[in-house]
Amino acid sequence: MEFRKLGATGLYVSEITYGNWITHGSQVESETAIKCVRAALDEGITTFDTADVYAGTRAETVLGKALKGVRRESYELFTKVYWPTGEGKNDRGLSRKHIMESVHASLRRLNTDHIDLYQLHRFDVETPLEESLTALDDLVRQGKVHYIGFSEWSAPQISAALKIQKERNFDRFVSSQPQYSMLWRVIEAEVLPLCQREGISQIVWSPIAQGVLTGKYKAGAKPPKGSRATDKKGGANMISGWLRDEVLSTVAKLQPIADKAGLTMAQLAVAWVLQNQNVASAIIGATKPSQIKENVKAAGVKLEAALMREIDDVLGKIPERSPDKTKSPTARP
Repeated sequence: MEFRKLGATGLYVSEITYGNWITHGSQVESETAIKCVRAALDEGITTFDTADVYAGTRAETVLGKALKGVRRESYELFTKVYWPTGEGKNDRGLSRKHIMESVHASLRRLNTDHIDLYQLHRFDVETPLEESLTALDDLVRQGKVHYIGFSEWSAPQISAALKIQKERNFDRFVSSQPQYSMLWRVIEAEVLPLCQREGISQIVWSPIAQGVLTGKYKAGAKPPKGSRATDKKGGANMISGWLRDEVLSTVAKLQPIADKAGLTMAQLAVAWVLQNQNVASAIIGATKPSQIKENVKAAGVKLEAALMREIDDVLGKIPERSPDKTKSPTARP
């Protein structure tokens, strides 16, 4: 496993982060989920990402159980706050009340006394930004949170937060967690340049585009039985936009490139995002330990510039690049 620094900090993270958005407490039973976490540790992964909302809070509980007995100083634990965790009006968003209550609930579920990286899961248009940032700064000063970040924020939102943090001498954001893959490049125009200037790293999710970049979905064919595309509770709505024949037939043309590089399609996809030096880590999930063993082989891979150009030539206009696609809800969910 290779490691990179997170933003302008002294914290190292593994190039591959193990994430349990869909796979813990929903698609995969707890016993298998724990085996996946242990497999991740065996493969050298030290960074684990979750969120309070995943699997109705169960994902944090399962991850806490899986890491029980592992020396706390040997891994980095990331979680998030924003989406609803209850029925109440204040059980969501980024108010001081919800942030404070959510972090304590996450600490209990994860069975830990601190969170290495606490991330704002979306931008909350209903809460003054300074209120959210004050709460985060308090948590850092209390030692309950070591670093702070955000997920799926636009460049103007990031800039507004950094301005307040500078003026108030608050702890600064060190990470951004956007969707990023060969097919989804919306951060490249505005978010990436801003983050590079400000010392903020990307921890990217869905580097294999919900499985589309593995090549298992074929043009003109039904999705494989048991795949994410057939699971309405496990992300079928997110993957549907990539299941057009035009996309799938284009993705299939990446296979010879992967073969030339000595990689599987999934490994090529993960290695591709890691070629960007502003990307500190790529998040992968797994429904079985063998998937982890395969995907970690993308760590440390160097892709030649000619091969990167070949990928761009094959994909053409298929990738989504509009920065307007990075957006948060216009009202709390």
